[in-house]
Amino acid sequence: MNSNTQLSPCSILLLAGGRGQRMGGQDKGLLEWQGQPLIAHLHRKTRGLSDDLIISCNRNQEKYAAFADQLVQDDHADFPGPLAGIRAGLAVARHTHLMVLPCDVPQIDASLLNAMREAASQHPDKPLMVRQGEHWEPLLCVIPTALAAAFESAWAQGERSPGRVMRKLGAVALQCPENDQRLANLNTPELLSQHNPVPERH
Repeated sequence: MNSNTQLSPCSILLLAGGRGQRMGGQDKGLLEWQGQPLIAHLHRKTRGLSDDLIISCNRNQEKYAAFADQLVQDDHADFPGPLAGIRAGLAVARHTHLMVLPCDVPQIDASLLNAMREAASQHPDKPLMVRQGEHWEPLLCVIPTALAAAFESAWAQGERSPGRVMRKLGAVALQCPENDQRLANLNTPELLSQHNPVPERH
């Protein structure tokens, strides 16, 4: 973890604000995997990386509060999607960069989190997105908070895709292998029950 001390501090946003459609309407971040809520796994992986841990949640705030320094929620009703949560995170982030992670990737590891931060530090004015094979992963990204106004402008113009906003802003890719198990989205009850943890890589 020595590399962390050489990197500028970043805020971290954990996205737990969705409708939970694939989970039958349940609050995804609070569903258990390997004996703990998904949000607890992400908290454990990220707590040591930031003194500004933000969770975007639209319900069960009292349960999420134990895992965060700040809570944010969408400023529009009816679950308008992850871009709303990202905007809310950018508005309150205390550092120059905001790392964004979804709550349903509990197998993400320290080496990938550090690689995201290091790659972002090499392009400090541009968003960084993970790219898995040929597929962008816009909810695994690092965004300069100076770009908050650009995100607000895109939202006001009707844009709802975080990936499109970041690509228009010249997003840099952090390439990961296709089918990287660290990025597996455990976003259905079946996937939660099937997946076993992968060994942590530092």
